[in-house]
Amino acid sequence: MSFSGDIKDELIKAEGSARHCMIAELAALLVYSRSEKNSRVEFQADAPLVAKKGKMLIERLFDINIEGNAYDGAASQKIFQTIKHADGASTVNPLVIKSLCCKRCFLRGAFLGNGSMSNPEKGYHLEFVCCDEQQARQIMEVLAVFDIEGKLVLRKRYYVVYIKESEEIVELLNVMGAHMSLMNLENLRILKDMRNSINRRVNCEAANITKTVNAATKQIEDIRYIKEHYGFDRLSDNLREIAEVRLEHQDATLKELGELLEPKVGKSGVNHRLRKLSELAESLRG
Repeated sequence: MSFSGDIKDELIKAEGSARHCMIAELAALLVYSRSEKNSRVEFQADAPLVAKKGKMLIERLFDINIEGNAYDGAASQKIFQTIKHADGASTVNPLVIKSLCCKRCFLRGAFLGNGSMSNPEKGYHLEFVCCDEQQARQIMEVLAVFDIEGKLVLRKRYYVVYIKESEEIVELLNVMGAHMSLMNLENLRILKDMRNSINRRVNCEAANITKTVNAATKQIEDIRYIKEHYGFDRLSDNLREIAEVRLEHQDATLKELGELLEPKVGKSGVNHRLRKLSELAESLRG
């Protein structure tokens, strides 16, 4: 199952204990999954998770149990009256989600109805796909109550509310009650951060090695040019000594070269002498 499917599977099992919370979740589930058909409740056959949670809530709230996916006129009317749903309305009645606990359940129902999340190993992206702007704005307003910033984009004929910040996605999972998915996401975030840190370190070390190798190659080229076109006997003792040591130990670091000199010299001293040789080589070439 996908990560998004795992979240929804967990949310099906999460329920508000209070009746008003269950009503808020059912309202969001019905409205945002577009389960209102011809003034009656009818769950889509291709949305088994929505149907499963919807039937579960309806059974607990109204003691109505059916085999199919559609409720008769009387049952549907009773459900719509309870969730205060006006015929043709595309959003949940604000009276149903006045309290903070009901807003949490609203988000859970809305995500089950039209939400999804991408594979966090590839990127962080959670979204709600709404049929009109009013639906999208309602979700954004409820998200803002929990300091979660939902952004809006028009995709073809749908209004999509999306979240791309991993911290805010974690907060939303917590708000909706998807605690196991939250822990799985946090574990993936830690592993991802570790991999990124290791890759940065490896890349940095590789860049330093390349830089060191290029510098050493240039130093050796300069010293050989000096030896051929100027001669070591014309160099000062310090420059001649470092030139000879560098040619003999071409893979050595500056620190290792300094250890080979007599008396020993620090990295800055070695670098200064090699720079003098480089300047001399450039002068001879010029």
